[in-house]
Amino acid sequence: MSTEPPAKFFVNRGIVSSRTDIHHLLRPLLKQTVSYRYYRGRDLVDHGTGWVERIVVDHPDVSTFFTPLSICLNIDSFEHLEFETRLDQLIAYALVQGDERVVIEFAPVGAAGEDRFAPRQLEFDTSGFVQMELLSLDVDDGTSGRGSAEQGSAGQGGSGG
Repeated sequence: MSTEPPAKFFVNRGIVSSRTDIHHLLRPLLKQTVSYRYYRGRDLVDHGTGWVERIVVDHPDVSTFFTPLSICLNIDSFEHLEFETRLDQLIAYALVQGDERVVIEFAPVGAAGEDRFAPRQLEFDTSGFVQMELLSLDVDDGTSGRGSAEQGSAGQGGSGG
């Protein structure tokens, strides 16, 4: 009989500390738009929406960072990963280090406004503006340049004969 413990398994939720398991669980986030919330203790420190550019393993010199343009996740930056399946069947991830945590969720594609952290389409109110087209004062109808050239050539031809 084997004395090694069987491999752990998780169904729809769990707390994972294995770097390999964390990497496999985070892999679906690669090249996706996600929303993130950064907590220190119970306080929300910052939040945003960004594009997961990289997921790094075994590179302790690479930092984890979150910006609206790019997100890089280094597995070595965190003690463990907590995950759970939401009602819409998408996964919510919480990367934890001490009393700090970053909650990551797939950014909703549909109706924005249901969640205060959901990304929103940029809007520009044009009701107070008028669009105008400006024309140049030098209007060239295409005949002014040809007319003078034709007159010059006709004059030269008449004087040569």
